[in-house]
Amino acid sequence: MTRTVQTRPVVVTGLGLVSCAGEGVEAHLAAYRAGKAPRTDAETFAPYPVHPVAPLVLDGQIPKKSDQRQMEPWQRLGVYAAGLALDAAGAKADAALKAAMHLVVAAGGGERDYAVDGQILTGLRNAADPGPYLNERLQNDLRPTLFLAQLSNLLAGNIAIVHGVTGASRTFMGEESSGVDALRIAQARIAAGQLDIVLVGGSYNAERADVLLIHEMGGFLRKPDYRPVFARGDAPGFILGSGAAFLVLEAEEHAKSRGARALARLDAVASDRTRRRDGSVTDSLAHLWRKAGLAEPDAVISAATGCAGITGEERDALTTLAPQAPVRALGDLTGHTLEAAAPFGAAIAAALVAGGEAREVAVTAVGHRRGEGVLRVTTIGEGR
Repeated sequence: MTRTVQTRPVVVTGLGLVSCAGEGVEAHLAAYRAGKAPRTDAETFAPYPVHPVAPLVLDGQIPKKSDQRQMEPWQRLGVYAAGLALDAAGAKADAALKAAMHLVVAAGGGERDYAVDGQILTGLRNAADPGPYLNERLQNDLRPTLFLAQLSNLLAGNIAIVHGVTGASRTFMGEESSGVDALRIAQARIAAGQLDIVLVGGSYNAERADVLLIHEMGGFLRKPDYRPVFARGDAPGFILGSGAAFLVLEAEEHAKSRGARALARLDAVASDRTRRRDGSVTDSLAHLWRKAGLAEPDAVISAATGCAGITGEERDALTTLAPQAPVRALGDLTGHTLEAAAPFGAAIAAALVAGGEAREVAVTAVGHRRGEGVLRVTTIGEGR
């Protein structure tokens, strides 16, 4: 006997975006339409360019200075974007709704105290007994919250504290794939009737020497200047961008019952994890394309990294999968935001659909190491 699984339509009712393109949906749509090079800082971390986030007035979404101070930049970005999404969904002032709202976050680890790290490493060179010296310095010099600040789930905790989203939360780590899975789990649970409304997204702070060091050691960074993602053959790699993207997802009937406008439908999120070998990205994207039910999208938003090999494979695969659709790389709009890349793609796709600029948008998220994802965003009533 075969069981028929009933699924509910999942709609997007709120978007919150901050990046080098600016703050809010309109700023990002304007940047998308303009197609110009994104705001880039090539001096601070030379020879590695970054895409710094546009200046924000944090008080607008994080009113308490004490809350702002105890957060690291990536947390402030995420909490700020989450507040924008709640505002847009008409949920900010509804305490009962937020108490029932679940939260799914994609985030990396916390940030280091560079001054203390430097002092410890300098002293370690001349320490008579390095082991005890290191233990003593770690116990006495690090601020009490440093190790807690390494925890990725502090972003979800700060969203709960600042915005009152107190339903169950979960946090995914794992670079680009974590953003895909955050959306996949949120969409699937609403579609299955397990939840009615979810706040989902991610954030990233690129303006950090430590993350640049880590990715440069892997050979993943583009330098010394910006070039479009699909034109980096001379010096392959990604340019990191600071930013955050959050979406409010809910069951279509739930949105109607509270009078919320549905911007678009998130019909499918499919993920895969492959071994990096020639052809693996091509095969995976073709499989995910079918799994997501994509046919002929009006546009493709790609989280391609610019890294050698996989970026060329994705470009060639999209030429076959969506030969008529314009392809826009998020790296040319927001910079590469790792965990937040898939949420950015989904949010901009929803904005294009809501504005009548597309009826169906495909979003790809191919990781710089392993992991692929494909999303399908459509107009209301157009889901298959």
